[in-house]
Amino acid sequence: MDKPVNVPVDNPNADTEWNDILRKHGVIPEKPPSPTPLIEEALAEARKQAHENRLEGKGLEELDELEDEEDDEFLEHYRKQRMAELSTIARTSIFNQVFPLQKPDYSRDVTEASKQAYVLVHLTSSLGTNIESRLLTELWRELARKFGDIKFCEIKGDMCIEGYPDKNTPTILVYRDGDIQRQVVTLRELGGTKTGMRDVEELLVNVGALKANDTRRLPSVSHHGSSIFTNRKGVPTSGSTEEDDAWD
Repeated sequence: MDKPVNVPVDNPNADTEWNDILRKHGVIPEKPPSPTPLIEEALAEARKQAHENRLEGKGLEELDELEDEEDDEFLEHYRKQRMAELSTIARTSIFNQVFPLQKPDYSRDVTEASKQAYVLVHLTSSLGTNIESRLLTELWRELARKFGDIKFCEIKGDMCIEGYPDKNTPTILVYRDGDIQRQVVTLRELGGTKTGMRDVEELLVNVGALKANDTRRLPSVSHHGSSIFTNRKGVPTSGSTEEDDAWD
C-alpha cells in the first residue's frame, strides 16, 4: 500500500500556480471567495442610505438654510414631512407633567392609559437619602415637560408593591398596550448618580417611545445599556418567579 506523500504548502491561500495545481487535484481546498466585493457593496449601500436620509431629524429652520444646497422638490418633501411630525407631536402632547399615582387607580392611570400612549412609572424610594431616586425625580419633571406625548408617573415602590425592597429603587417601568415592556432597576446601567437626560432619552428610543431622529432629543454623546427584565402584564404584584430575580 502506497504511503501518502506530504506535499509542501507554504500558504494555501496564496495565488500561486503551484497552489492552483494542488487545488485542481484536491490536495488543498478551494480558496474562499474574497470578502472585498461584499464589503464594498455594503459600504456603497451605507453611503447611499446616508445620502438619502441626510435631512432626517432636521428642524424647519435648518431646512430653510439648505435652500441653496438642496433640490427644491426634495427639500419641500422633507419640509412637509417635518411639519406633519410637529403637528402630530403638538396634537398628542397632552400630559406635560409628572402624575402622582395611587394604587387603587393604577390600572386606570397606567395599564389602561398605556393603550393610548407610552406610560413610564418611576417607583421611588421611601428614603430621602436615596440619591438616584431623587435624581430621577428631577429628570422625570424635565422629561415630562419636554415629551408631552409620553405619560410620566411616580409612586413609592413599597406603596405600589407591598414589600418592594428600597435597594431596588429607583425602578423604571415602561408600559405600552397594557403590558410592561421594560423594567430598569436602579440607575446603575444608565449611569448611576451621573445619569442625565441623554441617558434616559436613549432608553426612550430603545423602548420605542421616541424615534431616534426626534429633534427634541439632546445630541447623543454616549451610550449606556439598560437593565431589561422579563415582561409583566397589568398591575405589578409582590409575587416572584424564577425570572424575577431583580424583585427579590
